[in-house]
Amino acid sequence: MEQLQGRKALITGGSRGLGKATALALAAEGVHVAITGRNEETLLEVVAELQAFGVKAIYSVFDVSDFEQVKKGIAYIHEAFGTIDILINNAGIASFGSFLEMDPARWQEIMNVNVMGIYHVTHQVLPGMIARNTGDIINVSSTAGLRGNANTTAYTASKFAVAGLSEALMMEVRKHNIRVSALMPSTIASEMSLSLNITDGNPEKVLQPEDFAELVVAQLKLNRRALLKSASLWSTNP
Repeated sequence: MEQLQGRKALITGGSRGLGKATALALAAEGVHVAITGRNEETLLEVVAELQAFGVKAIYSVFDVSDFEQVKKGIAYIHEAFGTIDILINNAGIASFGSFLEMDPARWQEIMNVNVMGIYHVTHQVLPGMIARNTGDIINVSSTAGLRGNANTTAYTASKFAVAGLSEALMMEVRKHNIRVSALMPSTIASEMSLSLNITDGNPEKVLQPEDFAELVVAQLKLNRRALLKSASLWSTNP
């Protein structure tokens, strides 16, 4: 198994939900963590929690859909950390509504954050991984990226795109000893799903952010010769 202690991770959307849970799980393994988001106050709160594990923890405020902001933010993280060994592209947004009723601007915003955001961040991190001939990139898709449902066209399209991007990039950078994967969780009791009334968050029935974080840690600990191309995570209680 791979040892994670001392490695350096970047998690987008790391101030809440899946991103925060994953950051805490990695810090517990001795991983130094950089988190990003758009709310400095919540980022500061999570950084304090991460530092309690005795690891280096930093944050950078930027919108992943804005390439210029991303370049500046990642440059700061590179300067502070030197290298980024693990990239977890978690930042994402969602809105639901019929194809014709959803505002075109919102449709575009979902694609810009969920798809272009991954492109922007990975574009700035990947060269360093290629230079070192190692790295892990985990992109957060969704079971919505496996099958479509009514009134989810924008979100579903974005998550299918994430799955396709991940597989194509995996095939491209395997030769550099870089592992790229897409994780597809079903409904998780995150702030986003609760605010959208997708779930009541019942911990006896609904996946919790910590469940997703456990999957990430287990995946990263796989022997370097092993690569998890994709995985979907479901609750045992439908």
